[in-house]
Amino acid sequence: MKALLLAIMAFAPAAVAVAQSSENAGPIRSSPAYSEVLLRKTELLADLEALSADYTEANPKIIDLRVELASLDKSLEKVFGVKPSETDKLTLALGKLIVKKAALESDFSRISRSYNKDHPEAKRARRRVEIFENAIKEVLR
Repeated sequence: MKALLLAIMAFAPAAVAVAQSSENAGPIRSSPAYSEVLLRKTELLADLEALSADYTEANPKIIDLRVELASLDKSLEKVFGVKPSETDKLTLALGKLIVKKAALESDFSRISRSYNKDHPEAKRARRRVEIFENAIKEVLR
């Protein structure tokens, strides 16, 4: 239970920011991209709650889930920054790009904990994240 409270407290500032920026975000909340990201966030939160009963916050599984959740929250802030007149950009493909980028950021974080940033594996992982970031920027232009 304590771990769940810590998880909620860790994400409370981001959740408040998203909620404040999304007060008039009806069309955004009904977009396929938002739905895809929300689905993944829900899966991750359920996994986090289940794992928190058996693992500490320092466990790599918990750390990876938190990194992926933080990435999704950051991306949702960008989604809520889209003008309501441009919600046609918020396609299912964009949602899938955001979800994949968050997973890749989690992978990069895991690799970074094992290798230094100049290691070839770390460079490859970072480059994959950059490729997805660029694709998301292209769609949201």
